[in-house]
Amino acid sequence: MLNFSYCSDKYQYTMGKSFYQTGRKDVRAVFNMFYRVAPENNNWAVCSGTEEVIECIRNLGTAEPEFYERFLPGDEYEEFRNYLSTLKFTGNVYAMREGEIVFPNQPIIIVEAPLIEAQVLETPMLCIMNHQMAVATKASRVCRATNHPVSEFGSRRAHGPWAATYGAKAAIIAGCASTSNILTGAMNGVPSTGTMAHSFVTSYGSSVEGEHNAFVDYCKTHMGENLILLIDTYDTLKCGVLNAIRSFRECGIDDNYAPGYGIRLDSGDLAYLSQKVRKILDAHGMKKCKIFATNSLDEYLISDLERQGACIDSYGVGDAIATSKAAPCFGNVYKLVQIGGEPVLKRSEDTIKLINPGFQITYRIIKKDPDNGEIYKADVTCLRGDSIARKIEAGEEFTIFAEADRFKHKTFEAGSYSWRTLQLQVIKDGEDCSEKHTLLEKKAFFNDTLAHFSPSERRLINPHYYKVDISEDLYEKKISMLERINQEISTFSID
Repeated sequence: MLNFSYCSDKYQYTMGKSFYQTGRKDVRAVFNMFYRVAPENNNWAVCSGTEEVIECIRNLGTAEPEFYERFLPGDEYEEFRNYLSTLKFTGNVYAMREGEIVFPNQPIIIVEAPLIEAQVLETPMLCIMNHQMAVATKASRVCRATNHPVSEFGSRRAHGPWAATYGAKAAIIAGCASTSNILTGAMNGVPSTGTMAHSFVTSYGSSVEGEHNAFVDYCKTHMGENLILLIDTYDTLKCGVLNAIRSFRECGIDDNYAPGYGIRLDSGDLAYLSQKVRKILDAHGMKKCKIFATNSLDEYLISDLERQGACIDSYGVGDAIATSKAAPCFGNVYKLVQIGGEPVLKRSEDTIKLINPGFQITYRIIKKDPDNGEIYKADVTCLRGDSIARKIEAGEEFTIFAEADRFKHKTFEAGSYSWRTLQLQVIKDGEDCSEKHTLLEKKAFFNDTLAHFSPSERRLINPHYYKVDISEDLYEKKISMLERINQEISTFSID
């Protein structure tokens, strides 16, 4: 099996050699993984992949010495190769739960460790998290476009088996009711779903009677299961739905069939066809026969189908979710924020790339609404133990300011709020200390988290922006560091 701890870029190891040979490898470092802008004008993203990151970190140093010689050849690397072959992660990792809703610039994963250990993890961690968060965030958008179930079935379009398997996992966390991927199902203890392809129908010969025979045989060989027949191989209305009704009747399938039954539409005008098919099914007494729709769907097409009054009970979505087709590259980055106990930052010509320095923690502030229960009101990222962090943990009054406009502020009075931290320790001194959750528990956590945000913050188009701020101490630390660097740059010269 692929050891994805080494799905890395060579420059992680060329830097590592310099750290090793200059005696800096054990300097304590803190790195933050975060993203700057959510895809598709979304207000937020969905965290997925931290379980695989923990596995990646735990597998560091498991390769044989000969492996390192393949990409670090030569006598000058021999001592470093021997060191790498025994390198184990000894630091601490703090991460958001899978299914957490995360906003721009918030630390999703914080790595606190000896510099070389933290540095070589950058690429594999980003590879894992960028893939799964792209898929999860897209799946959340698609699922929020409808109140009907959405099934993920994009494995054939995914960018390889690993992407198909873990992408399906991410999709389920973020709202999909099921997946067609059997490996995802088997690994996570959940059932996979599937019906038939057009080839099953055409394998009985290209004829109307062949379609009927295919349907009958399928029903007979899957009796006691949910039965879905694909009806658009030849003509949906003139023979497909009629053959489905005929076959169901011959096999004794009707509205009393407990496992459930239905038909699938995979082409044509889905709104029009679903309405016509619904009338035909109802006229033949099959009012509980479900209509399942597929065919290159995404959240926009699903929303439009429902606006048109389509009679569709559930949707199957493939490449739009599996490849996060509209925004296939998620923007997580991994930046050094503290070294040897001192905060650091990266200054950039692009303002958006200015990072928050220091060892951080994010608090989600919760207020109880008399009508809607507990509602999330704001997130504030602090330097660990700073003045706002202490006030929040003591339940005292505190005020947060919008970073882009310091005149905008919000005060939370003592006793008016509760809170929870978003980053939880998952590795302590190199050992896995994470709380384990099943896939369905992760999905339930996402659904519960989503329900605590207001409807205006959950909508797909022009969402209301939730308050996401940094503490006054973190803001002042960043500004003072920036001013100092700018001053040094303004007076810097060489002879």
